[in-house]
Amino acid sequence: MADSLCRLCHLPPKTTSQTVEERGKWGSKKEFILSVAGAIIGLGNVWRFPYLCYKNGGGAFFIPYILFLVTCGIPLFVLEIALGQYTSQGGIMCWRKVCPLFEGIGYASQMIIFYGNISYIVILAWAFLYFFSSFSGQLPWATCNNTWNTDSCVVLNNYNITANWTFPVNSSSSVMEFWQRRVLRISDGIEAIGNIQWDLSLCLLLAWVICYFCVWKGVRSTGKATYITATFPFVMLIVLFIRGMTLPGALHGIKYYLYPNPARLADPQVWMDAGTQIFYSYAICLGCLTTLGSYNKYNNNCYKDSFYLCLLNSGTSFISGFAIFSVLGYMSQKQGVDIHSVAESGPGLVFIVYPQAVTLLPWPQVWSMCFFLMIILLGVDGQFAGLESIMTSLTDIYPSQIRKGYRREFFLLLICAICYVFGLLLVTEAGAYILQIFDHYVCSGPTLLLMAIFQSVIIGWIYGAERFSDNIADMIGYKPLSLIKYCWMYSTPLICSGTLVFLILRHSPLRFNNSYVYPWWAYWIGWFLAMSSLMLIPVTVVYKLAKEKGTFWQRVKSSSRPADDLPVMAKEMANICVPLRVSDLDRPEQQ
Repeated sequence: MADSLCRLCHLPPKTTSQTVEERGKWGSKKEFILSVAGAIIGLGNVWRFPYLCYKNGGGAFFIPYILFLVTCGIPLFVLEIALGQYTSQGGIMCWRKVCPLFEGIGYASQMIIFYGNISYIVILAWAFLYFFSSFSGQLPWATCNNTWNTDSCVVLNNYNITANWTFPVNSSSSVMEFWQRRVLRISDGIEAIGNIQWDLSLCLLLAWVICYFCVWKGVRSTGKATYITATFPFVMLIVLFIRGMTLPGALHGIKYYLYPNPARLADPQVWMDAGTQIFYSYAICLGCLTTLGSYNKYNNNCYKDSFYLCLLNSGTSFISGFAIFSVLGYMSQKQGVDIHSVAESGPGLVFIVYPQAVTLLPWPQVWSMCFFLMIILLGVDGQFAGLESIMTSLTDIYPSQIRKGYRREFFLLLICAICYVFGLLLVTEAGAYILQIFDHYVCSGPTLLLMAIFQSVIIGWIYGAERFSDNIADMIGYKPLSLIKYCWMYSTPLICSGTLVFLILRHSPLRFNNSYVYPWWAYWIGWFLAMSSLMLIPVTVVYKLAKEKGTFWQRVKSSSRPADDLPVMAKEMANICVPLRVSDLDRPEQQ
């Protein structure tokens, strides 16, 4: 009766309220929106999407991109945000509540995030080094008068190059030498680890300190940090966009970026690139979105928020293409080379092409600082979102052990320290080789595709797409589109399975810069890293079945059953008052 009176007077039960206060909620809806925007809008929007669009048919690339967005990206995005909000649990406990048999999906996703935290933060260390170097009187990569330069160094701005601009005959550019001989100090192979570079290790430490203090108070600090880390990159992107569009030759670059070539749609690789870009840039299947959604109020319209955030993500990718290719068009015209000679993706764009481009602009130090500050903030957002996901998962499993006193801060410090120590391998002379191993095997398309298949099948068929639609309706007042439900059941698992099969059939051994072949043991390390996360799913299934009693089918059914208190727990954990219906007053208390 006490709980009913609490619902009648719009007060939550006392014990539940205390639990919710310990876990915390977003201070406002803005904090949730900015946190998710920071988690999903990252380097992939800047260094991957524009190049893929240019390479795969310009404007025609939007056809497969939008198809994958509608059938896979948005449905999975809605699924994860809504799942976190409904259960008020992080990336592991949410699966224990809806389908205990596949709790291993949560463990696998957190393991992938852990590996990602170790590896991707080294990009922030590189960006910090470039950012600090931008304060010099002359950009160090714009000259050949440095201690790391060789006799074959050339300043490309002084040449009218007709070949590949990064490698003139018997020469190497000053930008390339700064990247390889000053920043990476790259060795001959992964077997030659070499020494830890003290400057990069300090930049890496700085990145971890920033991430720690963004997360150390949970959503109270994470939400406030995003007011800067999630908004400032948009300001920088708009500044770079305006500056790029006013440069001579900008329209030449935009033409290459958007001019449609429908013939490219006949190439299956174009469709694969569109699918992998959706998974790469939307942060789905990693548990981050579930964690961020779990701090929402129960009746927040997560369905509408998801559409707005997806639109923001894809719109940012589209606009960043103008900012990037307008500068590349100017660079192409200034140096007298074709656009394909300067268009590049990934780290090559951020640390080779764009640094070269800013040397052609007036006040190059200012534009270099703006660009790398944007890169740093884009990376920091995604990094501390992953860190928050790990901490939320741990505190949800062991709330009484971690949430007391300063234990959360201590555990967070311990995780950051462990990741930093492992990350020192990536700032050695073989760090670039090791990073590619992590990127290719751990956070790659096949791994995320398998996670997407598992998630959509579990929600669509085991838990029930109709039941989950009813859960969303219970939160926001109406059901999602039937298209979303059918995507969970059919489109998403089928399309992801087809994409996975294609990637397996097209598999080829990993190479560094298309030339260096890794030793056999490096490939085994890569497969070990990939399987160490995915194997947690079948291992957990076996453990759950072994723990149950009865026949095999009875064990499967009992371990697949959602938690009995899921709806009640979800509403109470969300710290809202469920209005008491008039008819309830005439019935005896049921609980």
